[in-house]
This record gives sequence, C-alpha cells and structure tokens, in this order.
Amino acid sequence: MTNIKGLVCIVLLLTSLFFKWIKQHLRIKSFYGTSRNAVYCQIWIAICMYLLVAILKKKLKLEHSLYTLLQVLSLTLFEKITVNELFINSYYKPTSSQNPNQLSIWEF
Repeated sequence: MTNIKGLVCIVLLLTSLFFKWIKQHLRIKSFYGTSRNAVYCQIWIAICMYLLVAILKKKLKLEHSLYTLLQVLSLTLFEKITVNELFINSYYKPTSSQNPNQLSIWEF
C-alpha cells in the first residue's frame, strides 16, 4: 500500500514539474479550446516550436537565448530573409552590458 502511495506522489510531482516547465518556457497565454484534444494539440504545437528553435540554435551555433530567437522570429515572420542572414549578418547581435560611453571604475 505504501508503494502505491509513493508512486502516486511521484506521478503528481512529475506532473506539477511538467506544467511548471510549460509555464516557464512555452508561450501559451490561454487555451483556445476547452476540449481535451484542443489543449493537447496546443501544448504539442508549442513544444514542437520550442524544439525546432532549439535545433535551429544548435545547427547555426547561435549565442542568442531561445527567448531572443523566438522574439526575433515572431517579429520577422513575413520578411523575405533567410534565417542565416537574420541572425548571422544582421542587426540582432547580442548587446553587451557594457556601454562604451559609460565610465568604468576599474579601467584607468
């Protein structure tokens, strides 16, 4: 009996961790359908999109975060430009935290 309770607790923990990951990483603001199939479809589409962007990041060896990649792709969805041009030869370079006009206390 305690074995079954332990398994139930593990399943509940894994389920809560899965939904926590979904909230943190996938951009699902609200579900468009209320049926079980509609919710499953929307979650699977969001996971597939996340994985495709992760594969893109690895293949192109980009230093941008996945969040930045998703933001840039959502803004340039209908532009006639290749993904290579968009991230490698583009304006979307990661900005350094150091402003060239900002004085630094450690540089003399």
